[in-house]
Amino acid sequence: MDLETIRKDAMASCAGQFERIDTISLHNTQKVLQAYKDARLSSYQFAGTSGYGYSDMGREKLDEVFARVFKAEKALVRPHFVSGTHALATVLCALLQKGDRMLSLIGAPYDTMQGVIGYARQTPRSLIEKGVVYEEVPLKDNAFDLQAIEAAVSAKQPKLVLIQRSRGYSTRASLNISDIRTIIRAVKRASSKTICFVDNCYGEFAAEEEPIEAGADIIAGSLIKNPGGGIAPTGGYIAGREDLVGAAADYLTAPGLGGELGSYAAGYRLFFQGFFMAPHVTAQAIKGAVFAAAVFSRLGFRVSPDQEEPRYDLIQTIYLKNEKNMCLFCEGIQSFSPVDAHVTPIPDDMPGYADKIIMAAGDFVQGSSIELSADGPIRAPYMIYLQGGIVFEHNVLAILRAADFILQHAEGSDHD
Repeated sequence: MDLETIRKDAMASCAGQFERIDTISLHNTQKVLQAYKDARLSSYQFAGTSGYGYSDMGREKLDEVFARVFKAEKALVRPHFVSGTHALATVLCALLQKGDRMLSLIGAPYDTMQGVIGYARQTPRSLIEKGVVYEEVPLKDNAFDLQAIEAAVSAKQPKLVLIQRSRGYSTRASLNISDIRTIIRAVKRASSKTICFVDNCYGEFAAEEEPIEAGADIIAGSLIKNPGGGIAPTGGYIAGREDLVGAAADYLTAPGLGGELGSYAAGYRLFFQGFFMAPHVTAQAIKGAVFAAAVFSRLGFRVSPDQEEPRYDLIQTIYLKNEKNMCLFCEGIQSFSPVDAHVTPIPDDMPGYADKIIMAAGDFVQGSSIELSADGPIRAPYMIYLQGGIVFEHNVLAILRAADFILQHAEGSDHD
């Protein structure tokens, strides 16, 4: 079967899934639009400020609309966050003191968070080095273990639990909102005062609800992922209970200053416009992931999720069997990128990761995971993690190119 035939067959088979994704996008677009209307957003609030940023109307309005959309008491949305990991680390460092206990409820967290915690490798100024007690609840059959979670929380009475919504560089399924609600209810039954913190990266606008609505006390994520809509040039956000967000703001700036200061001379239009476009752009990316699953399953590769499974984040994994196929896949994606299409990706060391990483990313915003990219650690089971795509047609072209690279250059003809 040639690739054009595969493309047509895959597109036809994805129609039902695409309709479900469009329905979620419509709901979330209405939610964002209503938040902007209720906040009475005006163009003069796009202007930047300098220096301390006292009475920065754009900054204050951006916080307000994020809080409205995520159903939070308070939000802290700042270009000063350099990544999602930075936003997450700010929450953990603000809320956890020496002697406090933290539990990760979904097994080991994402690679860069392991450095923040300091347990997989010794990291200067990590949480463990500062005296925070860290433990995790292992997965059971590669999924969260609700009984073990409730037992661990009841026995340990942790100050904070971490719930990572996306799979990260693991093989487990990403969490849906129902999963998050079930986990949080179990935590609160066992310890009502424990803070439930959800790493929301890659999951924003993939469902009609967000984790705050499922009972989370605080969430955090990156603006160069879903909520930036492919337009926000940098930044991250924190949202949730007012007291917890206030503590994070104090840690980001200084105790007593909190979220009242912080200028951004470049202005805020791109953040507001990106957040408005985010539901649609997220839908484009998820459709691309579904299409990739349809194509590569037809080529005999194992994929997760499969094309018919409900989607809870951007990420599509494809089991490519060996390092060569991973490199060929990334070369194909890179060659159909709008930026740096002439570059050939190679595995290399990256800060925060224990294994060499192969990455294809021809992004307008450096490191933007809402734009089409593919990456993965060079280790068994040789999974590539495909995510993003602000234009669905780009996903189609690049995915077919990656498939062609593997079919033309991979050793042998066995792709199962």
